[in-house]
Amino acid sequence: MHEVSLAGGILAAVEAAARKDPFVRVSRLRLEAGKLAGVEVEALRFALEALAPGSLLDGARIDIEQPEGQAWCLDCSASVALVERGAPCPQCGGFWLQPTSGTELRILDLQVEDH
Repeated sequence: MHEVSLAGGILAAVEAAARKDPFVRVSRLRLEAGKLAGVEVEALRFALEALAPGSLLDGARIDIEQPEGQAWCLDCSASVALVERGAPCPQCGGFWLQPTSGTELRILDLQVEDH
């Protein structure tokens, strides 16, 4: 379950942000995990909640957005929606696809308390 490692990296990024611009806790953490990112969203949420006690994320609301994947089909030269890696092109049925979005895992924003 690599989501525990990802959660640790997210917590480390939050802690680094607190060192740069001090705050005492996060009240809301908003993430983006694209559908092609290879992240099990509920496992990531569970891992973040497990790491939260005693950290800056303690009691934080965690929102995870899951944008659809997009890919460029090299067979039919079209930009297409892609629901999962390994799926065929919905237009031509080809498998020569280059993902162009939906592969990201990133922190979108934090709502913090500074007192």
